[in-house]
Amino acid sequence: MTSPAERRRRGRAARERVSRSAHGRWIPAADRLDPIAVLERQGADRVAELLPIRYGRMADSAFAFLRGAAAVLAADLAAVPDTGITVQLCGDAHLANFGMYASPERALLFGLNDFDETYPGPFEWDVKRLAASAAVAARDNGNDEAHVRRAALTAALGYATAMRRLAAMGELDVWYARIDTEDLLPLISRSKRRKRVEAGMAHARRRTSLQAFGKLTEERDGQRHIISEPPLIQPLTKNEFGAVGQIFSDYRATLSEDRRVLLDRFQFVDAARKVVGVGSVGTRCYIILLEGRDARDPLFLQVKEATRSVLEDHLPAGSRVDAEVTGTHGGRRVVVGQHLMQAVSDIFLGWTTGPAGRHYYGRQLRDMKGSVEVADMTRSGLRDYADLCGRALARAHARSGDRLAIAGYLGSSDTFAEAIADFAVSYADRTEADHAALLSAIDDRVITAKRGI
Repeated sequence: MTSPAERRRRGRAARERVSRSAHGRWIPAADRLDPIAVLERQGADRVAELLPIRYGRMADSAFAFLRGAAAVLAADLAAVPDTGITVQLCGDAHLANFGMYASPERALLFGLNDFDETYPGPFEWDVKRLAASAAVAARDNGNDEAHVRRAALTAALGYATAMRRLAAMGELDVWYARIDTEDLLPLISRSKRRKRVEAGMAHARRRTSLQAFGKLTEERDGQRHIISEPPLIQPLTKNEFGAVGQIFSDYRATLSEDRRVLLDRFQFVDAARKVVGVGSVGTRCYIILLEGRDARDPLFLQVKEATRSVLEDHLPAGSRVDAEVTGTHGGRRVVVGQHLMQAVSDIFLGWTTGPAGRHYYGRQLRDMKGSVEVADMTRSGLRDYADLCGRALARAHARSGDRLAIAGYLGSSDTFAEAIADFAVSYADRTEADHAALLSAIDDRVITAKRGI
């Protein structure tokens, strides 16, 4: 068994491969792919009629562009050397992909809440995406350049500080570690900010299947149906309805026995296609309405297509944290990755294969899930949130990767965090240029975008 000291030495040895300060030196590769071409290639197998919505949402701001351009950043990161210290990556660790979610015991936790791109890879890739998103968000919010860099630095420092602390903990303590939102309130000194956090927590607690039932359904002919709101929520054809029913049945088989017993107490009532997110727009996504004891006991599930991770083209399949994650089924990749990175996961998290061999994963549509509006944050509020996200990311990485090796690589100085901040500012410049290229492509009618949807 490798000793803690040896694991730390392995991390320090990775500095010979990539020094900590080297992360701050980023220049776009001479053969860098056109970002619009990357997005168009990614959309080739998506629902074509929905792609204009995706481009319209990405056009809203540089931060919105960054949210939808995980494939662009993945290609950019793959063009530079990496540490080789592998963890289960989120693959899309920007600020808006963190938030609140419920544990099975109904505690409200904070952490990563999107795993569509999860895949094993070098730990710093997630840190760079998080820091870049903090810089882009700060600039979008009108902060000066000193505070733009400070936001990115805070995210990296939060990660490094938490990782050093986790490296000193035992294996079970790390596995059981979680960020409970109730524990955050005493840390918030300003009453106005505390009230906003409390309001956000209260809103998340209201986001349940019962709340979705009242908002997304109506009664027709004595039965509840999902309300049609094209193009965001669309009814299914008879053939599509049958296919979703089969997807649901196959998905059920991947749940543990106790969860199947619970799910079988609900009856399939209705289903519809739904547009979700920014980068995900165009992937096939369905919401399913189930009824339990009676009409006032609903359960909403979301069954979403799991395409190839944007990281898969750039990382070897042999990058191994858990052999299950590098398998060929996209839905299983998402489910296993989420279980590895989250303190606790949705009790109905499962996967299946649908028509045409497409991969899907299922979960509850709303289970006290909540997020913050980054655009509404004050300068200090954004820094505090970036720090929290950095700490949550470190906890997720520590569950799957060698936290002692990462801590050994980081060392006791702030060299790594300072370099990540430099990268983030440079990449914020690049993101603004890529966003401008998207706007030009829309203006020149190279691509079609629908704004405000």
